[in-house]
Amino acid sequence: MIAHTVFEIRDEMLNKAADFEFKSIVIEDFMRELPTARIVHLCTTEIRDMVVEHVNKAVSAKLASSIEWLHEKFTGTLERCLMSLEQGSAENDEHNKQASAALRHILTAAYQVEVSFRNSASIFWFFMQKMQQLAEVLPWKLPPSLDSRWKREVALRMLSSLNEGHLARSICHQLQQKVRSSHERFVASLTQLEERHLDRLEQREAERKNVRTLYAPQVAKLSLESSSLKDMIQYGMPPLGQELGRGHFGIVYSCKSWGGQSCLAVKSVVLPTDKHWYSLAMEFFYHKNTPEHPRIVRLCGTVIDYKHDRRPTVLLIMERLNKDLYSALWNGIPWMQRLQIAIDVIQGIRYLHSQGLVHRDIKLHNVLLDKDTRAKLSDLGFCKVEVMMSGSVVGTPIHMAPELLSGHYDNSVDIYAFGVLFWYLCSGQPRLPYVYEQCSHKEDLFALIKRGMRPERLPYFDEECWELMSECWHGNPSKRPLPGEVERRLEDIQIKFSVQKRFIKSELSCNEMTMSHGSDCWSTYDTSSRSYTVVSESFAG
Repeated sequence: MIAHTVFEIRDEMLNKAADFEFKSIVIEDFMRELPTARIVHLCTTEIRDMVVEHVNKAVSAKLASSIEWLHEKFTGTLERCLMSLEQGSAENDEHNKQASAALRHILTAAYQVEVSFRNSASIFWFFMQKMQQLAEVLPWKLPPSLDSRWKREVALRMLSSLNEGHLARSICHQLQQKVRSSHERFVASLTQLEERHLDRLEQREAERKNVRTLYAPQVAKLSLESSSLKDMIQYGMPPLGQELGRGHFGIVYSCKSWGGQSCLAVKSVVLPTDKHWYSLAMEFFYHKNTPEHPRIVRLCGTVIDYKHDRRPTVLLIMERLNKDLYSALWNGIPWMQRLQIAIDVIQGIRYLHSQGLVHRDIKLHNVLLDKDTRAKLSDLGFCKVEVMMSGSVVGTPIHMAPELLSGHYDNSVDIYAFGVLFWYLCSGQPRLPYVYEQCSHKEDLFALIKRGMRPERLPYFDEECWELMSECWHGNPSKRPLPGEVERRLEDIQIKFSVQKRFIKSELSCNEMTMSHGSDCWSTYDTSSRSYTVVSESFAG
């Protein structure tokens, strides 16, 4: 590249040298004809500087143009990222602005090569050597005439004497020094930006924590109080019927009618501390602001009773269902209905996740059944917006995913809990798995779960059901199936068992026909349509 550049500028350089006017000295006419050695030396030096400057500019321009594509392809992205960081910084943070400006300057300067030949000892020595060779004939032999021809001859000899190898090594050396220096400045500036950015992230996280733990519960409490006041004025206090159940902080009563709706349940909650107030307020907020869904228990209204004992009592009025899944399993549920319950539960989980919510407490007691044995999710007390989860440990121990214990988790904890709930549905009873029955303390159970202990496989479990629940409670959250996939696989299992059920009925019907009419029966199974066909052929004669 250097040789090609020198060749391109050769004619232009020689013409420029021929027309060159000396600047450091004024040469009279008689001095042009009979110059002294000192004048020749000064004139030669000026021509040398002119040649060096011109070659310098030409070579630098070539180098810059040759790496311009690199600047556009890579530093453009870096500069855009830099602008984004700069815009996200505080407006009056001069220190951060200086660091950003320095980084932007370094990124640009690193690809603007300016080669200075005077800083190269080898090049300077090479030119001095040639100058000495020229000067040998000047002062004491035959003084030259300092005309255009002489200037052109000096420039020509200098261009001819250029050593591309020396020049390339000089350029590479200076480039290395420049890149090394720029890289050090780049790293220092980038470190400053990184520290500043980390400070901003910590500040944002602190703000998010305040929103999550302080402001959101207070706003939810205000929403609960205002909504309760409106319902109290409009519909009055709900009449409480018989007790349906008890919890840690409240009692569930039946309610015949309230607010134009019938067959309701009233959850009466006494809140001992502000923490419980906020927890219930958040449950109300999520319930109220989540659109109605057939797989989520419907909240009809709220009323606050300030006359109850010393503390106010919050009454949550909800639709009333027949029983929870825990009680239903004790009484016994047919297998096909249990499969439908599993599908209903995963549909509820899938809907909550689509709303950005994580239930965090999927268990038997929080699955309610209607008169048709269809399931709905209830008790959103532990429900959280996924982006606002604080990492608190909540839930029922046996249904808790291992990562819940560490505080770092996402919505896949609901899939883990569903896997355990599906184990109960497949077992057909609410008794604890045998491996968990051996744990007398909650800490022992946590330790077992961390070590990978899961409910045992019972002899009558279907292979597909066992594979599905095993994948749901996988120790690695990223390997658990998504709610949509779980729903699809459950529907396939449901189809398989419904086909088997119809086949058994057909076989029984065929056997009765054989006994009464003397016919042979057999069946075929179509894998594409996943259906059995029962064929009957009567004997003739």
